Amino acid sequence: MMITQFGVNMLVPILLCSFAGMFIDRKLGTSVWTVVLFFVGALAGFTNVFRFAKKIYETPAVTRRRRMDRDARDGQNADKAAGNGKN
Repeated sequence: MMITQFGVNMLVPILLCSFAGMFIDRKLGTSVWTVVLFFVGALAGFTNVFRFAKKIYETPAVTRRRRMDRDARDGQNADKAAGNGKN
Protein backbone atom coordinates (compact mmCIF):
# COMPACT_ATOMS: atom_id res chain seq x y z
CA MET A 1 0.00 0.00 0.00
CA MET A 2 2.82 2.41 0.78
CA ILE A 3 4.45 1.92 -2.62
CA THR A 4 1.23 3.21 -4.18
CA GLN A 5 1.41 6.30 -2.00
CA PHE A 6 4.95 6.96 -3.22
CA GLY A 7 3.73 6.83 -6.82
CA VAL A 8 0.72 9.03 -6.18
CA ASN A 9 2.83 11.53 -4.22
CA MET A 10 5.17 11.76 -7.19
CA LEU A 11 2.76 11.70 -10.13
CA VAL A 12 -0.07 13.95 -8.99
CA PRO A 13 1.96 17.18 -8.69
CA ILE A 14 3.71 16.48 -12.01
CA LEU A 15 0.45 15.87 -13.84
CA LEU A 16 -1.37 18.82 -12.27
CA CYS A 17 1.46 21.24 -13.02
CA SER A 18 1.89 19.89 -16.56
CA PHE A 19 -1.79 20.27 -17.36
CA ALA A 20 -1.81 23.75 -15.82
CA GLY A 21 1.19 24.61 -18.01
CA MET A 22 -0.55 23.31 -21.13
CA PHE A 23 -3.63 25.35 -20.26
CA ILE A 24 -1.61 28.52 -19.71
CA ASP A 25 0.37 27.94 -22.92
CA ARG A 26 -2.84 27.60 -24.94
CA LYS A 27 -4.34 30.73 -23.40
CA LEU A 28 -1.21 32.86 -23.87
CA GLY A 29 -0.02 31.31 -27.14
CA THR A 30 3.36 30.42 -25.65
CA SER A 31 5.22 27.14 -25.37
CA VAL A 32 7.35 27.56 -22.28
CA TRP A 33 4.99 27.16 -19.32
CA THR A 34 4.42 23.44 -19.76
CA VAL A 35 8.13 22.73 -19.39
CA VAL A 36 8.60 25.15 -16.50
CA LEU A 37 5.60 23.85 -14.57
CA PHE A 38 6.58 20.24 -15.30
CA PHE A 39 9.85 20.83 -13.45
CA VAL A 40 8.01 22.64 -10.65
CA GLY A 41 5.71 19.61 -10.34
CA ALA A 42 8.68 17.23 -10.36
CA LEU A 43 10.34 19.23 -7.58
CA ALA A 44 7.10 19.19 -5.58
CA GLY A 45 6.75 15.44 -6.16
CA PHE A 46 10.29 14.72 -5.01
CA THR A 47 9.68 16.87 -1.95
CA ASN A 48 6.48 14.92 -1.16
CA VAL A 49 8.23 11.57 -1.54
CA PHE A 50 11.16 12.73 0.59
CA ARG A 51 8.87 13.91 3.40
CA PHE A 52 6.82 10.72 3.23
CA ALA A 53 9.91 8.49 3.33
CA LYS A 54 11.39 10.52 6.17
CA LYS A 55 8.18 10.13 8.17
CA ILE A 56 8.15 6.37 7.56
CA TYR A 57 11.76 5.82 8.57
CA GLU A 58 11.52 8.02 11.66
CA THR A 59 8.79 5.74 13.02
CA PRO A 60 10.24 2.48 14.39
CA ALA A 61 9.18 -0.64 12.50
CA VAL A 62 7.59 -2.19 15.60
CA THR A 63 5.34 0.86 16.05
CA ARG A 64 4.37 0.80 12.36
CA ARG A 65 3.51 -2.90 12.60
CA ARG A 66 1.36 -2.34 15.70
CA ARG A 67 -0.39 0.59 14.04
CA MET A 68 -1.12 -1.47 10.91
CA ASP A 69 -2.42 -4.36 13.03
CA ARG A 70 -4.61 -1.98 15.03
CA ASP A 71 -5.96 -0.35 11.86
CA ALA A 72 -6.74 -3.75 10.35
CA ARG A 73 -8.46 -4.83 13.56
CA ASP A 74 -10.49 -1.59 13.66
CA GLY A 75 -11.54 -2.14 10.05
CA GLN A 76 -12.74 -5.65 10.85
CA ASN A 77 -14.64 -4.39 13.90
CA ALA A 78 -16.32 -1.71 11.79
CA ASP A 79 -17.34 -4.37 9.22
CA LYS A 80 -18.83 -6.56 11.95
CA ALA A 81 -20.71 -3.63 13.46
CA ALA A 82 -22.16 -2.82 10.03
CA GLY A 83 -23.16 -6.44 9.51
CA ASN A 84 -20.59 -7.02 6.78
CA GLY A 85 -18.39 -9.37 8.78
CA LYS A 86 -17.62 -12.85 7.53
CA ASN A 87 -18.83 -15.31 10.17
